[in-house]
Amino acid sequence: MRWLDKLRMRIAMLFNRRRAAARLDEELQDHLEREIAANRAAGMSAEEARQAALRSFGNPALLRDQTRAAWSWNSLELWLHDVRYGLRTLRRTPGFALIAVAVMALCIGAATSLFTIVRAVLLKPLPFRDPDKLVMIYEHFRGDWANVGTFNYNVVSPADYYDWRNESHGFEDMAAWRWWGCNLSGSNGELPEALPAGAGTWNLFSLLGVQPALGRTFSQADDRVDGNTVMLSWSLFERRFTGDPSIIGRQIHLNSKPYTVIGVLPKSFTYPDATIQLWIPYMASGSEEWLHHHDYHQSRVVARLKPGVSLATAISQVEAIQYRNHLRYPAAPVAEDVAPRAMIDDLAKDVKKPLILLMCAVGCMLLIGCLNIANLLVARGAARQKEVAIRGALGAQRFTLIREQLTESLLICAAGGAAGVGLSFAATKWLASAWKDLPTAQSIHMDGMVLGFSCALIILAALLSGVLPAISSTGKAVLSTLQASSRSLGGNLSRTALRKTLLMIEIAVTVVLLIAAGLLLKSFMRLRTTDPGCTTQNVLTMGYSLPSREYDKPDKVNAFNEALLARVRSMPGVIAAGLCSTVPGDSWGGDDIFTIREHPPVQASANLPDALNRVADAGYFSAMQIPLIEGRFFTTQDRLDHADKVILSHKLAQTYFPGEDPLGKHLHVVAIHDRDYEVVGVVGDTLYSVSQPTKATMYFPVLSGDNDNGLTLVVRTSGNPLAVSLPIQKQIAALDPDLPVSDVRTMDQIIGESLGNEKLSATLVLAFAVLSLVLASVGLYGVLSYLMTQRMTEIGIRIALGAQRAQVLRLMLADGLRPALIGLIFGLAASAATVQLIRSMLFETGPLDPAVFTLVATTLLAVAALACLVPAWRASRLDPMQALRTE
Repeated sequence: MRWLDKLRMRIAMLFNRRRAAARLDEELQDHLEREIAANRAAGMSAEEARQAALRSFGNPALLRDQTRAAWSWNSLELWLHDVRYGLRTLRRTPGFALIAVAVMALCIGAATSLFTIVRAVLLKPLPFRDPDKLVMIYEHFRGDWANVGTFNYNVVSPADYYDWRNESHGFEDMAAWRWWGCNLSGSNGELPEALPAGAGTWNLFSLLGVQPALGRTFSQADDRVDGNTVMLSWSLFERRFTGDPSIIGRQIHLNSKPYTVIGVLPKSFTYPDATIQLWIPYMASGSEEWLHHHDYHQSRVVARLKPGVSLATAISQVEAIQYRNHLRYPAAPVAEDVAPRAMIDDLAKDVKKPLILLMCAVGCMLLIGCLNIANLLVARGAARQKEVAIRGALGAQRFTLIREQLTESLLICAAGGAAGVGLSFAATKWLASAWKDLPTAQSIHMDGMVLGFSCALIILAALLSGVLPAISSTGKAVLSTLQASSRSLGGNLSRTALRKTLLMIEIAVTVVLLIAAGLLLKSFMRLRTTDPGCTTQNVLTMGYSLPSREYDKPDKVNAFNEALLARVRSMPGVIAAGLCSTVPGDSWGGDDIFTIREHPPVQASANLPDALNRVADAGYFSAMQIPLIEGRFFTTQDRLDHADKVILSHKLAQTYFPGEDPLGKHLHVVAIHDRDYEVVGVVGDTLYSVSQPTKATMYFPVLSGDNDNGLTLVVRTSGNPLAVSLPIQKQIAALDPDLPVSDVRTMDQIIGESLGNEKLSATLVLAFAVLSLVLASVGLYGVLSYLMTQRMTEIGIRIALGAQRAQVLRLMLADGLRPALIGLIFGLAASAATVQLIRSMLFETGPLDPAVFTLVATTLLAVAALACLVPAWRASRLDPMQALRTE
């Protein structure tokens, strides 16, 4: 049990160091006095007895240190000594310490915040059972058909999903879901509310491994066309129903139809989006005809792999089924192939590249910060070189000197890291809320893993910023260092070279960041100034959806729409108003294939023409100021049985009617009542997304009386469009008190929201780049100031011997700008290669844009010149007599 006694002794020494040290001194003194007494008894004089006792006993100080080393935590004591020494050193230079800590706080805080989000979105497993076994399966069109739309992964039709699930055997199970929307009726004085919702097959939640917080999930008996059960999200349960468990078993009205609440989903379940407020059975969201259609691509399919079955094997079975369907239905756009994607990649598909880019930008900024601190430490090492040399001459080991300086670097990074972690709490919260449609946003929080990452980052930063300065300041022979410190002329050339090298790397990395930021900013400005094909100024939009249970006849639908338009158009300040299904810039909105009756029939579905489909009324085009190119707009006569008219976009007319007049021709659209539509007009092109190219579009009359989807009211006003928002909602309530509105936004807001993530990415990268530029310029200023101090005597002699002050100014500027110019050249070369990685994120901007490269190079040289000018000017104004007296 000697190890236990030794451990007990060390613990006692840790907490009772002074008492144990005093007891040790007393014991050593007692042994020495006994030895002296024995020598006196043997006949020695007092002095001889003492000298003999010391020779026999040994050096008391050495014995004391050896005993303490055996009793105590020697390595801990050494480290604490280094910490105390480092703190004393930093207190002597508070300005340096504050600057270094602030730099590390910014860099480590930004890196910690980005890592928190990247880990939650890209690295952390999804909160489902065996999430690595979950895959999304999409239809995939080959060849030319893939270029018709913008999606390589196409959503799935209900009939295809059921064929896959019933006939393939490589997956444990498959489930499907689709977006849905509904009006939640008011009760007990509450207002009606339009809610985004989801419709999922009965096995969706069991496939994911999700258990309800209250009640139960769907059963197979619930999943039918006339299904009337509903599951609430936790947010809706708390917000609308005050978290009352008695809601289970009660009825709520969705689209005026009663639904029984059977369960409440857990708070952690936010798939696929936190905006989904409730779920209904999949079959209940459509008709019997819809379920058997291979053309209605609206669903997403989730599959779970069977144990021991590879993804390639399982997918090959689904591919065979899909290709058979493709051959069976040549007249419909049935894909030839399928494409799988891991569920976590599917959720993060729109944010993965921007997040990785931001993480790289933060990494570059951290590297620049470390290089800057390393430069400052090299300068401090130059000022302390005589102290280090003297300590080396007195016997201090080089490892001890390096360890002390690394401890100083660690203290700086630890203090900065602690402040940075505090900043990252607020930064993470802001970024998670500012980033639109960030998946799993509810699960983003700082935990032990994030704090561990921060600690590792602190150690890495301490090594990056401290190793080179520590090795540099302790690497010279003692004698040569003392000799060099005794003269200022020509000394410390290697230290100067090291600082210049660090500075060149710093500037090169800054150039890469600045060019990436410049490209993203230019791309965003191009996006922001893109013409969507319609007016966006003073235009208000709001959505509503008439419940089919009450508005079950086309006459009722048309009566409401026409009454609403008449009321709105008569309001003060309203210039024009109209109805449509999807406004430009808002979303894809749906597409359909068609044939042209006057053209030869197309045999292969891969060659069938395809276009976005929209419904609009007679006043929509004038309200949005979409120009009429030829023909006419819709009229009030294009209604019900006479609503067999269609208006084409210019892109559609050019693409499918080249060299001919489309007016009077007929489009046959299977999905829209399977009938012919006469072309009566051609209008200007609009963009469904600002970042995507123009897509062929066909417009159908809103007065056909269809009520399958919601409509958007578009109002152009003479002043602030939001001022008429509440009066319009009152007009809607006057027509139907139970009808809620949704998405009340201006067109400027719609365009701005669609570009929100691009703006955020460009702004953050630009902010990191500007901070890096500031750090690089401070480093450049420090290097030149250090050079001027080192060469003060040389400059004084030059001036005394007749050198012109302008010559000295040019000499110092050249000395400072040389590393900046070399760093700029290396940075431009590195940028030419690295910016290819962000090519897909750029809009109408080449990765080697000469304007951006020129602007960055000019800006950096200008900033470098300004950073060099002050110390160079001071050098040229130097009094030679004062410099020589200093020497």
